Amino acid sequence: MLQELTILNPATEEVVATVPTTSPAEVDAAVRRAAAAQEAWAAVAPGDRARLLRRFADVVDAAIEPLAALELREAGHPLGNARWEAGNVRDLLHYAAGGVERLTGTQIPVAGGLNITLQEPLGVVAVIAPWNFPMPIAAWGTAPALAAGNAVLLKPAETTPLTALRLAELALEAGLPEGLFQVLPGEGPVTGSALVDHPGVAKVVFTGSTATGRRIAAQCAAQTKRLTLELGGKSPNIVFADADIEAAAAAAPGSFLDNTGQDCCARSRILVQRGVYDRFLELLEPAVKAFTVGDPSDPATQMGPLISAAQRDRVRSYVPEDAPAAIRGEAPAGKGFWYPATVLEGRPEDRAAVEEIFGPVAVAIPFDDEADAIRIANATDYGLSGSLWTRDVGRALRVSRAVAAGNLSVNSHSSVRYWTPFGGFKQSGLGRELGPDALAAFTETKNVFIATEPAGS
Repeated sequence: MLQELTILNPATEEVVATVPTTSPAEVDAAVRRAAAAQEAWAAVAPGDRARLLRRFADVVDAAIEPLAALELREAGHPLGNARWEAGNVRDLLHYAAGGVERLTGTQIPVAGGLNITLQEPLGVVAVIAPWNFPMPIAAWGTAPALAAGNAVLLKPAETTPLTALRLAELALEAGLPEGLFQVLPGEGPVTGSALVDHPGVAKVVFTGSTATGRRIAAQCAAQTKRLTLELGGKSPNIVFADADIEAAAAAAPGSFLDNTGQDCCARSRILVQRGVYDRFLELLEPAVKAFTVGDPSDPATQMGPLISAAQRDRVRSYVPEDAPAAIRGEAPAGKGFWYPATVLEGRPEDRAAVEEIFGPVAVAIPFDDEADAIRIANATDYGLSGSLWTRDVGRALRVSRAVAAGNLSVNSHSSVRYWTPFGGFKQSGLGRELGPDALAAFTETKNVFIATEPAGS
């Protein structure tokens, strides 16, 4: 078992920091502290709880630049992306604060009395966050859970704990109670497993691989513990012949190269109707090669390195030397976990077209007609996101209904907005995050009947 985590800068391979890991005994102590803090937090008047969360958002807002700089160093994200991610934490806290006083129950007409429902907090919530978007995805679970009256124990990924630790410090600066929001760095099989197994944790929110998600689901099932899973994806980008081909080709690079392809929503399967397939690839090549790769601290950079050497090796395994690459970009030489943007030409059953690569690699596949596009789009175990490009509104609606995915965009690649629900079909997860119902996912519904008729009547 590691006693500390060594954090590397993915762009330079330099050591950024070392962070002590959290032992199972320390997890137990943290759960006990969180339970005590949560009891007092749940008793705070809703308006006061909302004000504290808004203050937390304001403190985060004042720290956008240092948070972004920290994210750049630990995750290799381009500066512009890192600033957006820190700002998204601020926005999520404000949005969640706005829901505190709208977390209302209902009054249900019944005979002989009054029936009401109450939304009660669960207690202690464990949020296990990934390394690909360390700040925003941590906040997806943390902000609504706190707003609903829960305590949160956040376990960041082994490679990206620094921004999470800083957010916990900012929460205390904002006036949130000690113990209410704690960050527990450590390895998944040790710290994460201890959190999931702990009987004092009422719910687990996990974002990561489908294989790990299945293991966590099995652990939670043993205690009938509540669970939200946001897992893998292999999202299609469907381009019909009647689309604005120039616009579709110009937008495509960002759909699978943003965050160096380390995105569950990456449109890594580019399905193009056969009649415009060649033209689309002609337009796509200069757009891919124009996507700026380089020093994450340069504001002009659009794509940085992969998170680790292991991830770079994984991505390489999908692109052998003789791979039918239609497009190959460039990447910096020397230190850092760099990999060039790559578009392969393939078939729906190819490994690169079926498995989640989590890197800057897409597969272009031609299709014949609407039915063929839907068949190929659904030929995957995943169902997280996707896009379709067409000028035909009827087709947009038909295909949107037919594609088995939780988040679809028409003539756009937008997947995640904090004010709309997010989650996947099939092996892409369980439950939904974000949106107007986010707080309710961290509550229990309690039903209360009050008799109004005299006893015995």
